Amino acid sequence: MAAITETVELEIRKEIALLIVDNPPVNALGISVRRGLADGIQKAADDEKVKAVIIICKGRTFFAGADIREFGKPLEEPVLGQVLEIIDSCRKPVVAAIHGTAFGGGLETALACHFRVAVSSARLGLPEVKLGLLPGAGGTQRLPRLIGPEKALKMITLGNPVGAEEALQNSLIDKIIEGDLTAGAVKFTETVIAEAWPLRRVSGMNEKVEAARGKPEIFSDFRKSIVRKTRGFEAPEACVKAVGASVNLPFDEGLRYERDLFVKLMSGSQSAAQQYYFFAERQVGKLPDIPKDTPYLDIGKAAVIGAGTMGGGITMNFVNAGIPVTLVETGQEFLDRGLGVIRKNYEITASKGKMSAEDVEKRMSLITGTLSLEDVSDADIVIEAVFENMDIKKEIFSRLDSICKKDAILASNTSYLDINEIAAMTSRQESVLGLHFFSPANVMRLLEIVRAEKISKTVLATSLALARKIKKIAVVVGVCHGFAGNRMFSQRGREADNLILEGALPSQVDKVIFDFGFPMGPFVLKDLIGIDLGWSKETSTGSTIKEILCEMGRFGLKSGSGYYRYEKGSRAPINDPEIDQLIVDFSEKKNIKRGEVSDEEILQRCIYPIVNEGAKILEEKIAVRPSDLDVIWVNGYGWPVYLGGPMFWADMVGLDTILEGLKKFQERFGDVWKPAPLIEKLVREGKGFKDF
Repeated sequence: MAAITETVELEIRKEIALLIVDNPPVNALGISVRRGLADGIQKAADDEKVKAVIIICKGRTFFAGADIREFGKPLEEPVLGQVLEIIDSCRKPVVAAIHGTAFGGGLETALACHFRVAVSSARLGLPEVKLGLLPGAGGTQRLPRLIGPEKALKMITLGNPVGAEEALQNSLIDKIIEGDLTAGAVKFTETVIAEAWPLRRVSGMNEKVEAARGKPEIFSDFRKSIVRKTRGFEAPEACVKAVGASVNLPFDEGLRYERDLFVKLMSGSQSAAQQYYFFAERQVGKLPDIPKDTPYLDIGKAAVIGAGTMGGGITMNFVNAGIPVTLVETGQEFLDRGLGVIRKNYEITASKGKMSAEDVEKRMSLITGTLSLEDVSDADIVIEAVFENMDIKKEIFSRLDSICKKDAILASNTSYLDINEIAAMTSRQESVLGLHFFSPANVMRLLEIVRAEKISKTVLATSLALARKIKKIAVVVGVCHGFAGNRMFSQRGREADNLILEGALPSQVDKVIFDFGFPMGPFVLKDLIGIDLGWSKETSTGSTIKEILCEMGRFGLKSGSGYYRYEKGSRAPINDPEIDQLIVDFSEKKNIKRGEVSDEEILQRCIYPIVNEGAKILEEKIAVRPSDLDVIWVNGYGWPVYLGGPMFWADMVGLDTILEGLKKFQERFGDVWKPAPLIEKLVREGKGFKDF
């Protein structure tokens, strides 16, 4: 065995050259690997004894993609495209032996080989679109030639991987290897040599792309099918265009077209935002004061207090991960209803083919319903998910303290209340924290872990590990009213409510926010959640638009009307002139002078306060880093990932611009708009949140 570079070795086995790559942890295609592949192919090609080449990787995976350490830096030659041309043009068969993942440049490398084999657990994909890019080393030109443009469009434009079985059915790979990959790949390659199989250069396969030529409906229909998923994103359309080039252009011209599109995306703001977010999400669970080797507790059994919407959703998260749950309610009717909703949710999933009937029963069997709080005594973690009432929560935690075993973690799903005050009701404050799930809890990926003042590092580390197990993106925040996400969100809500009294109407505000990139505007969202959330008929005084709507029985989508009206069975909001007039009349009654409000002002007044509050949260050390706030907003509130998050967006717009706007609104509306000292400081120093 001969070392070609520090990450690539060449081993000759009779007539076969094995290029063995070892670049942990994921065999990223850095310069050492690229150079090793290029030189190794050339050495094998020049060796008369060698009849074929196998590219195979050590460790847990085939090439998982580009080397993130090279992001943002000038690439050293050979770049990946040059390496793949060397592989493609090799006059001897080159076989890719795949295990783990072949993602991005890894799959593009495999596509440049003449044959591909994979273990049954392998996954293959081109996820570049999720970074605001497209495959830039021939992926958009080779994949359609191999599997057909229709299937390639889905893989490239949506960025979702396929398993080995589907890859085999689609002709993406030539064989699934059972047992040892190296032995299987060698045996496959020996057959290629013995039977003198012709080289299958994907770059020269034109049958499938030619069959799609003159059929523009393939692309127009596909665009229509993804329009809702890809609204606002630039990269998906570029992917469609690149695949179109594979159909309509010769291979070399298609490569140049792909490269032009790639360079344009790479230099754009969306790719910068999506790459930023990629790293932000991976950094979010790393806390400066929690060492990697901090021990954590084993969570083998959970309990949830409250079988309502949130409690049921939280329960589903645990049983989906195979963790049994004791679900507690105060009455049999409430418990039966909660268990019924959980079962119905699973049965709907099963009806869509995403789960078997056996899976439904298996999950339901992990849930034990009870009316006795004492039945949670053996749980490793107990999550309270009852009404947002401090007195009720205090009583529950006081009882749990005497019921639960000594090392059990006690958590509250509160959205706003003081976790320290709740923890003080127990003798184990080091084991009490907030686990703020977002609704619907079984769907939303975000989890705010609220770090109480006396929490132990072990409990915090356990919570982060548990979040990963139940497939949540966990962000650690400190204690304050609304924590991080809702505290920032309330600022937007305040201004949206003010704007409709000053001259805008719900439809205008919603359109501005929707056009910005959110999935819906604030008033459609209020209707969806339910306007009556937190409203009480007994205490209602008709002093706000919300109270008036609730007194009218207009609770939102569930009642068929709210700020908008809704046709039966539809979620599409329909503008209601009656409510528009009600808002105008209410403004007059309150002596609020209405006037025209521009879209620009609506956007600034809804977004700038989010940024300003985020800066205050950072100053108060409620959040660890600005990017944590961005992760919260992308996952919890629908901030478009192609704008990175509010703190990234603020840097992109310019903090000086934000500061100027805040001061302008402070002059008009008072100190509620006072700029956060952190923003003023960063502007003075010519810095941004990225420098915080």
